[in-house]
Amino acid sequence: MLVPERRDLLLARLHRDGRVIAKDLAAELGLSEDSVRRDLRELAAAGLCQRVYGGAVPASPAVADYATRAGVAVDSKARVAAAAVQLVEPGSTVILDGGTTALAVARALPPDLVATVVTHSPTVAAALVEHPGVEVYVLGGRLFKHSAVTSGAAAVEAAGAVNADLFLLGVTGVHPESGLTTGDADEAAMKRALARRAADTYVLASVEKIGAASPFTVLPLSAVAGVVTDAPPDDEVMVRLRRLDVTVVQAATDAG
Repeated sequence: MLVPERRDLLLARLHRDGRVIAKDLAAELGLSEDSVRRDLRELAAAGLCQRVYGGAVPASPAVADYATRAGVAVDSKARVAAAAVQLVEPGSTVILDGGTTALAVARALPPDLVATVVTHSPTVAAALVEHPGVEVYVLGGRLFKHSAVTSGAAAVEAAGAVNADLFLLGVTGVHPESGLTTGDADEAAMKRALARRAADTYVLASVEKIGAASPFTVLPLSAVAGVVTDAPPDDEVMVRLRRLDVTVVQAATDAG
């Protein structure tokens, strides 16, 4: 089998199965495990997969720059936002993450909502200007322009003063084995700091993030109260997540 054919096969298996185990595929194709791993390294360098221990999983398209991500899965993010706002109780304190899905949540909040929102995203804070009943607190720090959020030691320290009822967490990947991931180590640390300050954390997972992974772990799936997604319930990854006892808040699907 020629190298391009082999790599096409690897991508097809990633799409079909949501993962590739290098040892198993090498045995199936009669190749050395090193050959398969080399192919996976080159696919990962091209942004076509995310390498994990023993093989690879699909790479998340949500690691693109902020402007690009604003145009990715727009309808899916709106559906997730519509479901997520149902978790926000009047009078509660909510930590709202940064990113394009969190921005969709901010825009979907009822205009008459009375609540407190804490965020490290200037764009999310600006979207809440039109909500007169929402008290907004912005956590300061170094601006991470890729996601338009603050991060770093100052932002983590500021988060330590917050006590919230709910954290709506944005990630770039939700995978049964890799857990909840994102593309930057400092951003992952900030998300963990925010999760520690909330009674419940729910993940905002538009459909392109389901079954994908990024380089840095945010939290294990067992550390969150649930995943809000519009991925179809019979999707293979969703079936695997429920087998792990992950609570799913089902948003409307494409068919719904």
